[in-house]
Amino acid sequence: MQPLIDGLIFIVDDDASVREALAWLLRSRRLASEDYGSAEAFEQRLAEGPLPEQPLCLLLDVRMPGTSGLVLFDRLVERGLLAALPVIFLTGHADVPTAVDAVKRGAFDFCEKPFSDNALVDRIEQALLLSQDALEARRARRGLSDRIAELTERERDVMRLVIEGLPNKLIADQLAISVRTVEVHRARVFDKMEVKSAVELANKLRGL
Repeated sequence: MQPLIDGLIFIVDDDASVREALAWLLRSRRLASEDYGSAEAFEQRLAEGPLPEQPLCLLLDVRMPGTSGLVLFDRLVERGLLAALPVIFLTGHADVPTAVDAVKRGAFDFCEKPFSDNALVDRIEQALLLSQDALEARRARRGLSDRIAELTERERDVMRLVIEGLPNKLIADQLAISVRTVEVHRARVFDKMEVKSAVELANKLRGL
C-alpha cells in the first residue's frame, strides 16, 4: 500500500518494544521513520541541524524518564515547530486528560495505548499532509522574501505607496518623480513580484 504522501515520522518513546513495533508498522505502510529512546535524544537531534525539508510528524510518548513528552512538546511550541512537525501523543488511559489538554494547546492528536494500527496510520498521514502545507507555505514566503530583496530602493518606495492605494499621480508627488517614472517602477514591481494588480500584491505581502 502506497502512503498518501512521502514523509518522515519521528518516534520518541522510552519503551524499545513500542519503538520497534511502530517502526515495523510504518515500514509496512512504506513510511520512513527515526526512533529515539528519550526526549533528550530527540532534542540532541534537533540541535545537530535543521529538520529535513519534507513532510514530518512526531509520535511522542507522554510519560518518559527524565524530560517528559509534555516538556518536550512545550519546547517545540516555544520554537515554533508545530506547523512543520505536527505532534501525535501516545498515551495510556490515565494520561488522556493531559493529552486532550495538549491538543488544545496545539498538538495534532493523541492515540491511546493500545492503539488501532489503521487509525494511527490514518492520523499520521493526515499530519503529514498538514506538515506539507506548512512546508509549501514556508517556501512561498521564502520565495516572496527573495523577490522583495531584488527590488531597488525606489521600487520598494513605489510598492509601499501602491499598496496604500495611492494613484500614480499622488505617488509621483510624494516621491518627487514623474508619473511616467512611477509607471515604469510600478510595472517592474508587478513583474518582479509576479502579480498583475495592486490587490494581488497586497494579498501576497499580507502572508509575510
